[in-house]
Amino acid sequence: MVVIIIAIGAFYAVPNLFGEDHAVQVVGTRGADVTVTTQTQINDLLQSKGIGVKRSELENGQLLVRVNNAEQQLLAKEAIAEALGDKFSVALNLAPATPAWLESLGGSPMKLGLDLRGGVHFLMEVDMGEAIRKMEEAKIADFRSQLREEGIRYSGVKATAKGIEIKFRDAENLAKAESFLKSRSNDMVFSDASEGNNFALMATMSEVYLKQVKEDALSQNITTIRNRVNELGVAEPVVQRQGAERIIVELPGVQDTARAKEILGATASIEFHMVDEKADMNAAQSGRVPPGSEVYPRREGGIAVLKKEVMLTGDHITGAQPSFDQYSRPQVSISLDAKGGNIFSNVTKDNIGKPMATLFIEYKDSGKRNPDGSVKMDKIEEVISVATIQARLGRNFVITGLSHGEAQNLALLLRAGALIAPVSIVEERTIGPSLGAENIENGMQAMLWGMAVVLIFMLIYYRAFGVIANLALCANLIMVVGVMSMIPGAVLTLPGIAGMVLTVGMAVDGNVLIYERIREELRAGRSVQQAIHEGYGNAFSTIADANITTFITALILFAVGSGAIKGFAVTLMIGIATSMFTAIVGTRAIVNAMWGGKRVKKLSI
Repeated sequence: MVVIIIAIGAFYAVPNLFGEDHAVQVVGTRGADVTVTTQTQINDLLQSKGIGVKRSELENGQLLVRVNNAEQQLLAKEAIAEALGDKFSVALNLAPATPAWLESLGGSPMKLGLDLRGGVHFLMEVDMGEAIRKMEEAKIADFRSQLREEGIRYSGVKATAKGIEIKFRDAENLAKAESFLKSRSNDMVFSDASEGNNFALMATMSEVYLKQVKEDALSQNITTIRNRVNELGVAEPVVQRQGAERIIVELPGVQDTARAKEILGATASIEFHMVDEKADMNAAQSGRVPPGSEVYPRREGGIAVLKKEVMLTGDHITGAQPSFDQYSRPQVSISLDAKGGNIFSNVTKDNIGKPMATLFIEYKDSGKRNPDGSVKMDKIEEVISVATIQARLGRNFVITGLSHGEAQNLALLLRAGALIAPVSIVEERTIGPSLGAENIENGMQAMLWGMAVVLIFMLIYYRAFGVIANLALCANLIMVVGVMSMIPGAVLTLPGIAGMVLTVGMAVDGNVLIYERIREELRAGRSVQQAIHEGYGNAFSTIADANITTFITALILFAVGSGAIKGFAVTLMIGIATSMFTAIVGTRAIVNAMWGGKRVKKLSI
């Protein structure tokens, strides 16, 4: 049993010996797909420029090209970016160099944190003005529906610089509306803004509600960004707030920010609008549209006139998966929550036979600044599909009219959730892998020197039994690395290496207690076999107590700590568990094999 368990640990630890390859990652962006033709084109291009390609892998619409070194990686990125143009995202990355046969058996190296592997650090700022504007739009829709339900006549509701203005034709309806809305909207402050015969009611957000809107915007964006980072597959990311409007994002292993910025900063969502069939398209070309309608560009070219009223938004989406229809065309399969399903069912029931458009909305950092210093965001709105409603739709439907890459990206963004407000990157730092390599080297030096001192001490002080303890210590280190490699969410950080160094020192504690107890039993006149039996049996409770209390402490550190503290706690907990196995079970197996059942008069201890 001991041999099998240690062999399994060694098998999963072996992939860490192969290191990582320098790689270039190519992903299709708007309207472009990475295909086998693209792969062949890139391979031929790099070969013509004398850049050696170790391996080229095309999977899930992403191409990963492995090259020999960092210099060739930079040259490859420049050449690929120049050849493909701006329809593709070309990013630097590091890919595990584990052989394919080992990967097929489940072997993979440990995931390294930002301080060891290098990566990117973003400081992102939430556009609170946009969050407040969206909330005002929601309030305008609520006021309209509430006043209609109550039978109070109004002439218009719109957002102004001072707040939401509700206009009336007479003072009587204004008074009714003020009384009614005050009872329904405790988070708004209402005031009479009438001037002469212009009767108006002004609604503004209270200070408490305004603060809550900003807090909710920041919290929801943090959750959404965390989901998007998880979708990107980055190991041990850090996503946390800084101040009232900013978010810190750290992505270990990502050497180029292009793909990360595209996914993290994009505020993508969809809206469903009915098409205005009565609109004159020639007039719409020159900007003349009927009241209540608006002109939007279509992705495939031309324009569409849509009614301003939003039938359904992406807020009700609970699931989004890229797939293909019966003609192998890309699509996104959408699932709605119960409320969204009911809304969509009622909307489509009343509009069978009429065209409905899917409006794609995305905010992107323009790279410019507003007069107040905030980052200016570009708003991209385009109609991605117009389809005739053939039947009543429910909670599940599909969106078509996308390329494969766009279907992948849209599904990812909708599945991870839409940002409640756009975010912009105000600070960006790249931590090079050379610094991480230096940290790894220093950590390994500390571990090796510490281990060497422990091995020498145990050998001199306990002789033959010291050799057994040293074998257990080496097996323990192999098992720690193996377990860290096996656990999907485990990541090794610099504090994690400190935890491994501490484990090296603690791993022999159990053997010291056992060996000292054996010595005591021998001095008391016990036979060799009795001394060994009593030494292991009586020391067990002491070893268990010491390790369990330390494990509980590490568990609390993991539960309440973050970042570096978690990294230290993980390796410490794994080290405690493996050291108990090797110190108690492993060494006893060897001792029993060497001295068990034999007539021995003296032990070398």
